[in-house]
Amino acid sequence: MIAKLSGRLDEVGEDWAIVDVQGVGYLVHCSARTLSAMGEVGEGCTVHTDLQVSENDMRLLGFAESAERDWFRLLTQVQGVGSKVGLAILSALSTGEVRDACASGDAASVARANGVGPKLAGRIVNELKDKAGALPGGGGAAMSLGGPAPSKGASADALSALENLGFKPAIAAQAVSRALEELGEGASEGDLIRVALKKAAG
Repeated sequence: MIAKLSGRLDEVGEDWAIVDVQGVGYLVHCSARTLSAMGEVGEGCTVHTDLQVSENDMRLLGFAESAERDWFRLLTQVQGVGSKVGLAILSALSTGEVRDACASGDAASVARANGVGPKLAGRIVNELKDKAGALPGGGGAAMSLGGPAPSKGASADALSALENLGFKPAIAAQAVSRALEELGEGASEGDLIRVALKKAAG
C-alpha cells in the first residue's frame, strides 16, 4: 500500500491534488486543510496517504500529517461515513477539534461539516468517544492511552520517529506518553526517543 508521497505539487482542484513523483502523477483526494498546507503549485510537498479500494473505485487519500490520516481511518469506520464525509469533517475541524468533540460528546461541532446531519454527528461522537484518547490530536501532539498528552515539538518528533521505525501509531503514542511522564515536559527529543523505544519494544 502507498503510505506516503514526496514530490512536486503539479495541480490542485477543489478537493484533490496531483503530486508528481519522478514523472508519475498521483491523484490524491484531500481535505481543505491538507490542500492549504501543501503549498504552491510547482513546489515540493509530502503527503501521508491511505489507499481505499471498493468494488468499483480505487482512490488515494492524502493528509498533511499522520494524525489526520489516523483520524480519517477512524471516522470512516463509522457507518454512514465514507471518504467524502470523512474529508469534509477534517476540512471543517482540525484533528484536535475532532478529538475534543468526540471526547466531550459535542455532536454540534461535528455537524458543522458539509454533509453531516445531527443524527450522523451524534453517531460519530458516540462511537468514537472511547477511542478519542488513543489517537493524536492537533499539531501532531499525541493523546496517551492512560497518561498525559505529549507536548508539541520534541514529543511529536519522537512519535514520528517511532512510527518510521514501524511501530503502530497507537503503540508509538502510548510509548511516547509514558516516556514523557517519566522524563518530564522538558525532555529532549533524543531522550524521549530512547526511553519511548524501550517502552514500545517492551
